[in-house]
Amino acid sequence: MDLGLEGRVALVTAASMGLGRATAEALAAEGTRVVICARGAEAVFEAKAALLAAGAPGALGLVEDVTDPAAPARLVAATLERFGRLDVLVGNAGGPPPGRALEVSDDQLLAALNANLLTSVRLVREAAPHMRSAGWGRICLIASYYVRQPAGHLALSNTARTGLWAWAKTAAADLAGDGVTLNLALPGPHDTERMRALGGGDRVAMGNPADFGKVVAFLCSEPAGYISGAALQVDNAATTALS
Repeated sequence: MDLGLEGRVALVTAASMGLGRATAEALAAEGTRVVICARGAEAVFEAKAALLAAGAPGALGLVEDVTDPAAPARLVAATLERFGRLDVLVGNAGGPPPGRALEVSDDQLLAALNANLLTSVRLVREAAPHMRSAGWGRICLIASYYVRQPAGHLALSNTARTGLWAWAKTAAADLAGDGVTLNLALPGPHDTERMRALGGGDRVAMGNPADFGKVVAFLCSEPAGYISGAALQVDNAATTALS
């Protein structure tokens, strides 16, 4: 299937490893020029070199902490300066530490909300005007299947990511008339450093991040232009809820 992404430009945050990197690789394989960022310079530039070596038509690596409130504006500006356009945004950020609902502190909650809700909101606010003016855009925010089925030991993630889902659901309607889609991808246990640290692999077989990246690439594609306001579970039936 031709995803209609050749020649497009994508910004993928927190993309030096894990699901972010897998997504950047999937988009690059479709002919998309990719801007990636992460906090560590060595990891960012290694990931950029790997993208180019694999045949990416263009890649830019930026050292940024996406949770810095000013980072989204810098990232979008750098993308436009380098490539002159921004067609696809994939918002991703590292997850908060585990914790039970009655045990997390105010500071922990605020940090989680900043990283896993406000960071994506800021990214969308910065990117959306450029997509609207072009009449085409795809936004996919990587969250977690715990949006559908909260985990007792991940109260911080449950709270922040469910808030993001509510915000994205309403924002998608505002963008729908401008050729811009906004969706969430909800990964279940995948073979990433974070999931291994949380012990996910001890309970279930983990998914391949490369396959997840291809799902995100589809949500960001031309054929997916009528999919917006959705939260797609990629979890091998781990979620048992009916809605």
